[in-house]
Amino acid sequence: MSMRTRNNVVVTGREDGPVLLLAHGFGCDQNLWRLVVPTFAQQYRVVLFDHTGAGRSDLSAWTPERYGTLDGYADDILALCHELDLTDVVLVGHSVSAMIAVLATNREPDRFAKLVLLTPSPCYIDDDGYRGGFSRADIDELLEALEANYLGWSAAMAPVIMGNPDRPELGEELTNSFCRTDPAIARVFARATFLSDNRDDLAEVRVPTLVLQCSDDAIAPPEVGQFTHEQIAGSVLVTLDATGHCPQLSAPEATTAAITDFVASP
Repeated sequence: MSMRTRNNVVVTGREDGPVLLLAHGFGCDQNLWRLVVPTFAQQYRVVLFDHTGAGRSDLSAWTPERYGTLDGYADDILALCHELDLTDVVLVGHSVSAMIAVLATNREPDRFAKLVLLTPSPCYIDDDGYRGGFSRADIDELLEALEANYLGWSAAMAPVIMGNPDRPELGEELTNSFCRTDPAIARVFARATFLSDNRDDLAEVRVPTLVLQCSDDAIAPPEVGQFTHEQIAGSVLVTLDATGHCPQLSAPEATTAAITDFVASP
């Protein structure tokens, strides 16, 4: 089966424009980019897809062996680029896909022109001299709650992840997105996400990189963005005046402006 079919690939925008490949995070699908795509499509050839196991991807292609770590998702991104013959790609990874994007670009840096890490976290668990935002006990409790009652966990956690309690429709949208995900797949992806530690991979990045974070994010605090920036040589750190972990929904204009400025920079 082709990657285009398996991962529900959608290509839009300027056919002769620079390639912008958008990778969504945990519990989501490509629909989460819908508020920024129209602006991007004016300048770029925008490539959207659903990770295997998410959205309208072919769920039969998902296996816990391949997708029990982030490596399987990184392999998929590279396979997609090969099949569509994408080069000079600007790869935008949101949340856990920021680290998936790091893994992909480290494996084939010549295929990518630039890298955008949107609300990234290389490690969610606090360590000596490092603040990830959660203790190991916090993560264990989170995973236990998810495995015991995924729908209940989604209803409780999605509004926290989204932030913006004054705009409850945003939290409701993320809740609905989580609830559309197969719980068995979500459990495996959650472990791969929240137990991963990609701090050492950051120093290997050789692609010009934008670290784009929010000023108030319950999942990825500012210290995480600062750490990511410091570990990637020559990277640019931009902090949006935005709340929550999904600025492409809560602050789409600021998100598109920051990414567009970075892509246009020499």
